[in-house]
Amino acid sequence: MKFSTREDVEAPIEFVFDQVSDFAMLERLALRRGAEVQRVDDKPQNGAGMLWNTAFELRGKRRKMQLELTEYDPPSGMCFVATSSALNCEMVLDLVALSRGRTRMSMEMELKPQTLSSRLMVQSLKLAKSNMTKRFEARAASFARDMEDKYSRCG
Repeated sequence: MKFSTREDVEAPIEFVFDQVSDFAMLERLALRRGAEVQRVDDKPQNGAGMLWNTAFELRGKRRKMQLELTEYDPPSGMCFVATSSALNCEMVLDLVALSRGRTRMSMEMELKPQTLSSRLMVQSLKLAKSNMTKRFEARAASFARDMEDKYSRCG
């Protein structure tokens, strides 16, 4: 099951990439939403191979996943792979400079069930896909607007 969205951000691509790769800030955002996030690698700089252990509520059940940054290509994008015993997820973030001060941010997420119970869960999510897609798009739009606000304050 795939979700995708794109947002045009009124900020240069370098600024947008700096924001989407500010992993400490993203960890804090996840914690505020009730997720547990713990970085488990010892890399001194951002790059492929960064790892996090995460736990969160989904469909009334506590889920644990390990998140790995598999591709890191400043300022063009990143790819993450999240794995658990029941479900895998690939997330791709692509950035394209539309002009010096405008960037297109594309996000795609694909859920891949690994067990029968996770297939049933993903099937139930498909029934609510339009609602979940709206939530995914709304979060991406909110994140983009927050980046624009931050850029206008410091740019």
